[in-house]
Amino acid sequence: MSEDTQIISNEEKKANLKSFFFNNKKSLLTSIIIILLSLFAYFFYADYKKDQNVKISDQYNLAIINYDKNNPNLSVSEMKSIIKAKDSTYSPLALYFLLDNNLLVNKDEINQYFDILINDVNLEKETANLIIFKKGLYNSGSANEEELLNIFNPLINSENLWRSHVLYIIAEYFFSKNEMKKSKEFFEKILELENSNQQIRLESQKRLQRDF
Repeated sequence: MSEDTQIISNEEKKANLKSFFFNNKKSLLTSIIIILLSLFAYFFYADYKKDQNVKISDQYNLAIINYDKNNPNLSVSEMKSIIKAKDSTYSPLALYFLLDNNLLVNKDEINQYFDILINDVNLEKETANLIIFKKGLYNSGSANEEELLNIFNPLINSENLWRSHVLYIIAEYFFSKNEMKKSKEFFEKILELENSNQQIRLESQKRLQRDF
């Protein structure tokens, strides 16, 4: 009797399974199509990104090879195009090349390129922090207090490799403005950090002992 019951139970399961597939075949078919399309889109996008990376790499290397100090316009144009391509590897390198060779003179344009890298490019955290640091360093000679702090705040308010460097720049900025109280506060913050750069810490101690 138990064997007959088991056979009936198995038959019911098979019937229920067939009924499920029959009643839901449209939904199942749609799900399979969506999965296949998603896989196709993923591999297509991966191939597209790979091709784009190769093109940008070639464009960057060619701009370096063709760079002529006496006639840099072509390389400058190519590097600007690479920055705007928002590539995580070559866009920062393109901006560094332009700055290192003094090929950009317009402050607003330079800050615009910094902002593209910081806000629009998918960078690793420490790479993004380095670019923020470079932007602040570039602007430190001309920015007012509010502008400089706005640039550096992401580094001041988080744990990162550049925090003590930033605090030192701001301390020296206020020192140059003869705002001694603010300057002292930032030098002291460097000494309070557990992981501050040792050379920066030493220079801050010397400054506090000598000038305050």
